[in-house]
Amino acid sequence: MDTTLHYSDYINILKEELVPAMGCTEPIAIAFASAKAKEVLGCTPDSVRLDVSGNILKNVKSVVVPHTGGLRGIPAAAAIGIVAGDADKQLEVLADISRSQIEDAKSFLDSTPISVHYADTPHIFDIMVTLSAGDDSAFVRICEHHTNIVCIRKNNETLFEKEVIPQENGLTDHSVLSIEEIIEFAESTDLEPLRSTLERQIDYNMAIAMVGMKNDYGANIGSTLLSHGKPDIYQKMRAYAAAGSDARMNGCEMPVIICSGSGNQGITASVPLIVYAQEEGYASDDLLRALIVSNLVTIHLKAGIGRLSAYCGVVSAGVGSAAGVAFLKGGRYDTIAHTIVNALAMDSGIICDGAKASCAAKIASAVDAGLLGLFMYENGNQFYSGEGLVAKGVENTIRNIGSLARNGMATTDKEIIRIMLEN
Repeated sequence: MDTTLHYSDYINILKEELVPAMGCTEPIAIAFASAKAKEVLGCTPDSVRLDVSGNILKNVKSVVVPHTGGLRGIPAAAAIGIVAGDADKQLEVLADISRSQIEDAKSFLDSTPISVHYADTPHIFDIMVTLSAGDDSAFVRICEHHTNIVCIRKNNETLFEKEVIPQENGLTDHSVLSIEEIIEFAESTDLEPLRSTLERQIDYNMAIAMVGMKNDYGANIGSTLLSHGKPDIYQKMRAYAAAGSDARMNGCEMPVIICSGSGNQGITASVPLIVYAQEEGYASDDLLRALIVSNLVTIHLKAGIGRLSAYCGVVSAGVGSAAGVAFLKGGRYDTIAHTIVNALAMDSGIICDGAKASCAAKIASAVDAGLLGLFMYENGNQFYSGEGLVAKGVENTIRNIGSLARNGMATTDKEIIRIMLEN
């Protein structure tokens, strides 16, 4: 690999993307913005206004906000962030919450006007928090990704502002990614700069998967998958990934390592691969290199789609995990490229109708499609260029899927949001 080209970019991308978050990342982003606004205001507000994009409404409406005693929705996320959040911890803003603070947040919700408004914004990811106390006010805006603060104001004074750059504001350019280079990087890179990042992903995401499997969370998709017949390794891969989402979507207060801004994607890109490597006895460093493939393939697929859309993000992560399994088994460019194309031909088009319990079932389906894509190639079968969205060359197929999700499903996204807001 020519390390003068993208070696440092790939390391930076993984370190930027594989970060811890407690709870579903959209409500956590609201809690983070609210905690930051409270810090700027300097006191507890007597009113709260939130202006958010449609995808934020969609992804926060039905999910349990951690450390709230089971509360759901945007007002709950804002209230706990204001009352007890630590803005310095960003996506772990709710990591250290006491029982008394939970009660204080509930009291704040009951006594303080909190209004939520659908923002007229061109940005899919947009959160604007305005806190007022008497004659004073504070405003914080997060745009394009979960910790990207673009504006801070107190009263009429702008304390901080920067240009909003679509999609990856402030992050390493993801356009450097390609399947061929991802594989070369995973094979040749020195693991030491990434070891702690990848080992943390293993520890965090397997821990929540185990908790989800052993306890009653949501629709219990993970334990249901193992409840019929004698499970094989591939059923376990699907089940433990789903169990992590069972827990995360339904109030578990353990952190996960996210990928492309999503904990469910972080779980899906890692847990099936970890289960496979552990069951089959692969060396730890081999697993780390396979995780590099899985995470970077997921990030590459999501780069063309965007952080939030009507296209379910775990489809990309299920494809990524299958690419990681292919790498672990000794497959390289041909195997991985065909696995990706085959899997994308199957499950692309699963809609995202917000964060909630059924995300776990979509994870199981995405992992299954990824594995079937791999098995097809191992058995000498594949989908061909011209069949639907499949094009000649893996990068062209990836571009087609990105165009479908970002452009073709934009109207679908608006209709999903309209339906959800009416229910």
